[in-house]
Amino acid sequence: MQPRNMSMSGVVDLAAVKAAGEAKAKAEQARAESARQGGPAAVPASSLVFDVDEAGFESDVLQRSAEVPVVIDFWAEWCEPCKQLGPLLERLAQEYNGRFVLAKVDVDANQMLMQQFGIQGIPAVFAVVAGQALPLFQGAAPESQIRQTLDQLIQVGEERFGLTGIVVDPDAAPGAAAQEPAPVPAGPYDALLEAAAQALDANDFAGAVQAYKNVLSDEPANSEAKLGLAQAELLARVQKTDPQQVRKDAAENPADVPAQLAAADLDLVGGHVEDAFGRLVETVRRTFGDDRDRVRVRLLELFEVIGPDDPRVGAARTALARVLF
Repeated sequence: MQPRNMSMSGVVDLAAVKAAGEAKAKAEQARAESARQGGPAAVPASSLVFDVDEAGFESDVLQRSAEVPVVIDFWAEWCEPCKQLGPLLERLAQEYNGRFVLAKVDVDANQMLMQQFGIQGIPAVFAVVAGQALPLFQGAAPESQIRQTLDQLIQVGEERFGLTGIVVDPDAAPGAAAQEPAPVPAGPYDALLEAAAQALDANDFAGAVQAYKNVLSDEPANSEAKLGLAQAELLARVQKTDPQQVRKDAAENPADVPAQLAAADLDLVGGHVEDAFGRLVETVRRTFGDDRDRVRVRLLELFEVIGPDDPRVGAARTALARVLF
């Protein structure tokens, strides 16, 4: 899915880096639990469309996106095109019957969310899948185009994250609570992973790094620990930098490897993922020996932060292969 007329600047920040990995892990846990119980619990049809604000965004959107793609409609009462698009999206949410859910955000009451998504005008429609934001379209698009975009979104959710949607019970009363699932048995490293997550939340990046390394020392292929370690190390590096000085050094010294590495870190946490990858690929191209290997390893670490299924990672891997070989 390609962004159209939308800016993602500022969406990937320090909190979002952690949230994406956490939501993806929750998606995997939810799928395992659903399979163990013989399928997901049904929800009332009224749950398919709901209002969301800044206070409830994490639980209503980020956490829910671990189970089903969440489409976000940014609107306002004074916006005439919004009055055409909103009812159409609500009708499609009911028609798609749980393949996605629709979150409605009143931008007048939630200016911070509008700024975080880099929205220039409304109506604007985004989606969040396993904690990762995707721009869909801006303006009152034709229904045929919206359907095509939604179909692509659902395909992304299924193929990359295994999200098959939620089961809708048309007879369930609005607000009816779903049956509480049985607790998932604790894994051998759950305590260490939880300790690492708590350390990240407390900005104890050294503690988080050590906890993730403890897991990886016993299970080098643990995907959650690999992702967490890459995130913790990135956050630790960025915390110690002066952004203005880093940008100045990188601009004045294109051949300075440490300067380019530090600038790439800032690019990534600032939401400029392609810029971060492009900067390091270009640095690999112009360096040799140990310097080249150092930059290559850092680029692979940043790939871990974003996730191997992200198309920007695939494109950067191809570009890296071209300059290496």
